[in-house]
Amino acid sequence: MSSIQVVDTGILFRNPNAHVTSVHAYFPSIVYLGNGEFFASVVLGEAFESTDLRTHLFRSCDGGQNWACEGELCTWPEEGLYSNATRLTLSPEGEILAFVMQHDRTAHPNEGLTNVETLGFVPTSMLLMRSGDKGKTWSTHTVIDPPIVGPSFELCSPITCLSDGRWLIPTSTWQGWEGDCPNGSRMIALESQDQGHTWAKYHDVMCEPNRQTYFWESKIVELSDGRLLSVAWVHDTEKSEDRNNHYALSSDGGSTWSVPMDTGIQGQTMTPHILVDGRILLIYRRIDSPGLWATIARLDHDKWKNEEDFPLWGAQTQGLTGTSDNMVDNFTVLRFGAPCITPINQNSVLISFWCYEDCVSVIRWYKLQLL
Repeated sequence: MSSIQVVDTGILFRNPNAHVTSVHAYFPSIVYLGNGEFFASVVLGEAFESTDLRTHLFRSCDGGQNWACEGELCTWPEEGLYSNATRLTLSPEGEILAFVMQHDRTAHPNEGLTNVETLGFVPTSMLLMRSGDKGKTWSTHTVIDPPIVGPSFELCSPITCLSDGRWLIPTSTWQGWEGDCPNGSRMIALESQDQGHTWAKYHDVMCEPNRQTYFWESKIVELSDGRLLSVAWVHDTEKSEDRNNHYALSSDGGSTWSVPMDTGIQGQTMTPHILVDGRILLIYRRIDSPGLWATIARLDHDKWKNEEDFPLWGAQTQGLTGTSDNMVDNFTVLRFGAPCITPINQNSVLISFWCYEDCVSVIRWYKLQLL
């Protein structure tokens, strides 16, 4: 018997006038506020990398069955051309944190986010906004000034609030549009010791010196024994292929990390969640089989062991991912991804992700019961 049971599924957002206007939905991030209330950020725009992509806010007061749009997160610069995306965190103090990545499209208005020749990224700015009233009102944004040159950075994770009071932002350096990357490709964790007011430190988490290896869609979670676990999608540019997802462990609060190790899972955009019994729930876009999958794994000291797999969506559908040698081309043909795990209680979670259904990108959710 599977330890994962799907108890419900539904749609957070689907363009109600898809026959008239082009509005696609991507990159959901959801927090649970209790008593059946969820609060979400969703990126809406004309296409997957269009310049009009903006963060919109949604709320459900009936356990996710119905969602109301509460408008854009905020207004953005009038000068220039910008898109943005957001990840939400509910802090231990009950504050909703919005980590926003702003993409400057001014110099490349007719291009996507990445340069097809160099895999370079448009300029990025990292911003932080806060709400102390369940998302009804928001602070003005503050700029996160990282202590390392990217020059661009990846938005792959919400802020991770640790039990010792520190905050981490998992991200990766990304070369500029023309290919400049002075510190190499690496997964890092930005650290704040004053609840996000300053970010004076960073830690290397995963990197391969002298190799152009990308550790994308990285996440960091805290284990029950106090260690930190990071996971990432690994792309090897020398071979133009993905490796299995990797993980690393830290026993000193993130200052140092183990050598990245193989999870045995062929996936992308992996999101982990620690269950009450210490096992690890992982949701990811699988690449050796179609669709979005769940895996239950555990750590035997530092050894990774996968226990069971469970398909959630798209397992019978072909053509959901690209397979060319050019990753920019593969990005443009993706049809689902970026799963978010929102804990409801000790035994149930809400899984949300974007996916194309009937030629429109929607935000779908599943409620899972974990046995």
